[in-house]
Amino acid sequence: MASFSVSFLGCKVSYADGQAVRERLLGDGHVEVERGGDVAVVNTCCVTHEAISKSRQAVSRAAKGYSRVYVTGCGANLRGAFDGTAPNVTVVALPSEEMPIAVAAGVGALGCVQADARLERTRAFVKIQDGCSFSCSFCVIPLVRGSTRSRRVGAVLGEIERRVAQGHREIVLTGVNLGCFRDRKAGYTLPRLVREAGALPGVERLRLSSIEVNHLTDDLVAALRATPTASRHLHVPLQSGDDAVLRAMRRRYSAEQYVAKLGPLGDFNLTADVIVGFPSEDEEAFRRTLEVVEQAGLSRLHVFPYSPRPGTGTDGVDPVPHAVKKERSARLRALSDELSRRRWAAKVGSTDRVLVDRPGRGYGDDYTPWLVAGEVGRLLHVRAVGVSEEGILAVAA
Repeated sequence: MASFSVSFLGCKVSYADGQAVRERLLGDGHVEVERGGDVAVVNTCCVTHEAISKSRQAVSRAAKGYSRVYVTGCGANLRGAFDGTAPNVTVVALPSEEMPIAVAAGVGALGCVQADARLERTRAFVKIQDGCSFSCSFCVIPLVRGSTRSRRVGAVLGEIERRVAQGHREIVLTGVNLGCFRDRKAGYTLPRLVREAGALPGVERLRLSSIEVNHLTDDLVAALRATPTASRHLHVPLQSGDDAVLRAMRRRYSAEQYVAKLGPLGDFNLTADVIVGFPSEDEEAFRRTLEVVEQAGLSRLHVFPYSPRPGTGTDGVDPVPHAVKKERSARLRALSDELSRRRWAAKVGSTDRVLVDRPGRGYGDDYTPWLVAGEVGRLLHVRAVGVSEEGILAVAA
């Protein structure tokens, strides 16, 4: 029996993969610790240069505090990313489906087997799909995660039922490219899965982690609106509002198409990813991105300064100066803050259900942040009374 910890960097898919390893080790009877011990598992990210740098730092820290370190996730599958690490570090360069078995085998013999292992959060991230078969010129994910593949619907629904039984109030369907989910044998696409997952007994809130605008179909929107438990939140990556940049990125839509798709979704809270400083982005292209962000009705942005990724179409191409990227990122984040405050202010006087996921804070049905006192894990009916820099101020309704 070993003592272990599992940490993750990056997206919700990385979190779900890390939790799969954690559950396997707990199920095998090993003991989880917060710091120091026999084994550390670091599930890494490599989507940007900063992400891989932070992953390497996390692995280096773990190597000093644990006897053995297993490096998993996207960064582990990026060739050479962890060359020269400490001798007690093992890089597990395998598909996500194989990671838990491989790490468990390395950790060693079984202890007293546990029947189940609860996730530590109030919401559960259930991975339904992995990999990507598209070829955006900046993106390393197809290289490190492989082509798109989906879980069988029975396994997905079974996991959701298990998470509900563990006490999770919110289920987040996650994947690298959610719209590619298919279980052809069972006759399921994402809209049908949304309807059935949201109707399972005990599911109080269902949310999608992210959806590409090309996959934002009328059927999917109808399914979300027809499912009472479905959150009115959609995270739809934009990346750029300039058509020439989008073409250079090998994205499969124009700025006009993006705005047109999101236009009818005024009842949803819409958020997005944006890349700043892509090789062909000049000041005019960046200005168009600012315009499209407002036209599309977005309320929050995840801003990523561009960095070339090995093996991608723009590997080694990085002409936009760091100072320019930093300045544009600051302007875009300032706009994001302004748009968030506008949305929050519009909710003053209204009521909502807030899932408290940490002391003094939670998220409403449309994934807007609310500041409210309440027990972590509770769904509270609250009323908005004001706005702060961090979210909507609320009291019990």
